[in-house]
Amino acid sequence: MPEPPLLAVRGLHVTPWDRGRAVPAVRGVSFEVNAREVLAVVGESGAGKSLTARAVLGIPPHGAHVTGSVRLRGRELVGGSYADVWGRRMAFIPQDALTVLSPVHTIGDQIAAAVRSVAKSSREEARARAVTALDRVGIADAARRARAYPHEFSGGMRQRAVIAMAMVNEPELVVADEPTTALDPEVEAQVLEVLTNAREVTGAALLLITHDLRVVAGHADRVLVMYAGRAVESGPVEPVFHTPRAPYTAGLLASLPPAEADAADRWLPSIDGAPPSPTELPHGCAFAPRCPLARQECEEAEPTLAAVAGQPGHLAACHRSVDLPVPATRLFARKATA
Repeated sequence: MPEPPLLAVRGLHVTPWDRGRAVPAVRGVSFEVNAREVLAVVGESGAGKSLTARAVLGIPPHGAHVTGSVRLRGRELVGGSYADVWGRRMAFIPQDALTVLSPVHTIGDQIAAAVRSVAKSSREEARARAVTALDRVGIADAARRARAYPHEFSGGMRQRAVIAMAMVNEPELVVADEPTTALDPEVEAQVLEVLTNAREVTGAALLLITHDLRVVAGHADRVLVMYAGRAVESGPVEPVFHTPRAPYTAGLLASLPPAEADAADRWLPSIDGAPPSPTELPHGCAFAPRCPLARQECEEAEPTLAAVAGQPGHLAACHRSVDLPVPATRLFARKATA
């Protein structure tokens, strides 16, 4: 019998309130994360990626209504308590380290506090574990740097410290929400390598929220593509990236600049238009107004996520999925970026 998933999300809806009306921001998203696996969730801003992550973590926006199911090792979390889950079984790496690091406590004391929040450790034991955690994420002279304050760390070092804090109790699942957005490319690569190494040591699975498809290609096992609050494609990274069956996924991939693009070449494919507001969703497929293959049925009914023939685990939500060319990126014309 196959091992059950570590995390199973089924029919997740997240509905915040804005100016007195309900906003369908996440609409029936389902996915799984297996033990030791990396699942990347991608999509444009407003796709619902971060709201999905916050609902999984049990920290949706104030007043938001969450329905559906989020199960960690079979235990239902929606509507339940996260008291013995946070830190011990599930941890969070935010986009901005300063949102979780206190400016008035040392880095080492904050990591030690995370240790003592889930285990009966003495202060000395907790501090020793904090130093070990910092050393694990590549902080040189960890014992000395543990006595430093957040403002004494660079942005990349702060992000490493937050990774150390998330991993120090060896959780089963780590949720990382755009963990390298504010970093330059060289530091981003270093932080991602640190995160990968820390995962290998602790055995944690990772739910990675990102907009960077290059990060997905280099670090994820599977990918979930979201648009307008729904999943439009999912599956192992290789088939999704090489033979996408949802035009939106093809558009995202087409928009990537070549790895060694000519600096004088200012022409890149792009997706026309912009994602719809959650309060003004079209009646049928939400991507139809931007899709080069849209026809009448796309405007009348929203497609469901269905299996792609011949590709195990690959799902796509598109009425025209069988009509996509190979490569599907040909669907999108080249546009001037200047």
